[in-house]
Amino acid sequence: MSLLSRILGFVRDMLIANIFGVSAATDAFFAAFKIPNLLRRLYTEGAYSHALIPLLAEQQQKADSLSQKRFIDNAAGTLTALLLLLTLVGMLAAPALVTLLAPGFLNADGEFDLAVQLLRISFPYLFFISLTGLAGALLNAKGRFALPAITPVVLNICLIAAALWLAPLCREPVTALAWGIVIAGVLQLALQLPALHALNLLPRLRWGASDPEVRRLLHLMLPAIFGISVTQLNQIFGTLVASCLETGSVSWLYYSERLVEFPQGILGVAVATVILPSLSNNHAAEDPVAFSASLDWGLKIVLLVGVPATLGLVLLADPLLSTLFEYREFDRHDVLMASESLIAFAFGLLAFTLIKVFIPGFTSRLDTRSPVRFGLYSIIGNAVLSVMLAWPFAHAGIAWAATLAAYLNAGLLFFTLYRQGVYRPRPGWQSFGLRIAFASTAMALFLMYFVKLPVWHDWSAAQRALHLSGTVGIAMGVYAAALWLGGIRPQHLQADGAGL
Repeated sequence: MSLLSRILGFVRDMLIANIFGVSAATDAFFAAFKIPNLLRRLYTEGAYSHALIPLLAEQQQKADSLSQKRFIDNAAGTLTALLLLLTLVGMLAAPALVTLLAPGFLNADGEFDLAVQLLRISFPYLFFISLTGLAGALLNAKGRFALPAITPVVLNICLIAAALWLAPLCREPVTALAWGIVIAGVLQLALQLPALHALNLLPRLRWGASDPEVRRLLHLMLPAIFGISVTQLNQIFGTLVASCLETGSVSWLYYSERLVEFPQGILGVAVATVILPSLSNNHAAEDPVAFSASLDWGLKIVLLVGVPATLGLVLLADPLLSTLFEYREFDRHDVLMASESLIAFAFGLLAFTLIKVFIPGFTSRLDTRSPVRFGLYSIIGNAVLSVMLAWPFAHAGIAWAATLAAYLNAGLLFFTLYRQGVYRPRPGWQSFGLRIAFASTAMALFLMYFVKLPVWHDWSAAQRALHLSGTVGIAMGVYAAALWLGGIRPQHLQADGAGL
């Protein structure tokens, strides 16, 4: 489901690049889209689940189903009221938010006003996607993963439809994308409701701010959301700095981020979503061995896929961007600029993904403070490095700053779990790591030998697509064959003892 969503996301971005290109208008849209996109990522990455699922697992051990249903009703009603208020305030404060997000637009002709307009149109998405996140958390808590995972597809479909059919009807075509975001939010929430009703989980909205469990949920939710969104907050700061650079910098960063999000979303989000309920149940059942085994399994899957994905993105940065986006309004110069930031982001892929696996190790134990503390260190480091690196390396320096800040965050999370004795590596890690290194080296040598970059740009779009798909397919085959020769078998990746 995550794979399908990411593929449609690429189709969406290809259309936007093709129709709108790289301009002041697209910079304004991507800057305004940062807030709705942050909320979408919080939903898809399970920010609500990190606070709600551990509480539901705890209640399942101690309370009856009636008490649990009352808690869900009170929590849903309270969150709905708070989100409605926040949405109204955000729409009124749109000029201030754009000033914070992209201060460079203040000196650009019309760019600031357009970004404010786009943000006001799209801001109600906050309300709908937040409630969609709550619904998805309830479904994940009951082991229902497919529907929440497929729901982001709706956003991509709505944006594709808006770009193709609504944009030509609008005086400012890019505003069609903002309207598509709002429509998507309504449809995404509506899609969850029948499944909740079938499980008898459809909330009856009640104001429950005085309920101790609801207060506990809110107390856990804010730091949980902050901890899981550090990477996105760093990207928002990167947009702020990029708005002061050459026109197009915001767009180049956006397109390179999207390519890194493809494996990150499929791998990190999917693994974190699956292990969170397991970790919460392990903790509620006071089973530290199974808890550590779940984390161990998640780390193995991340390294197995993350290492070759990193190498693939670095070695194929130019061909990927050229094949996906180099049409009409998105030219060769844009490909070269975006490839610089893509390479920088790609080196951070492992860190971005590991963060998503480590954080459930804290939130499932109702420890939301540690990820917040480490996240603050990461944000401060990113801010300092972005300013230091942006001027010598332009937009690519912003991407390198985000990568280095992610490794700081991931390292702090890992060493804390290890120092506290929460995570203990299972036997066999040394041989597992050597086999991945062998297979990744074989794949990298294939790509370095067979990918001829100068020839790539002389091909037509169809030739590029054919060669790229063939190259990626063969590279995956080389990696899989090298893993097999190295002795890795499917049974080595089973989650035995992890409760999965």
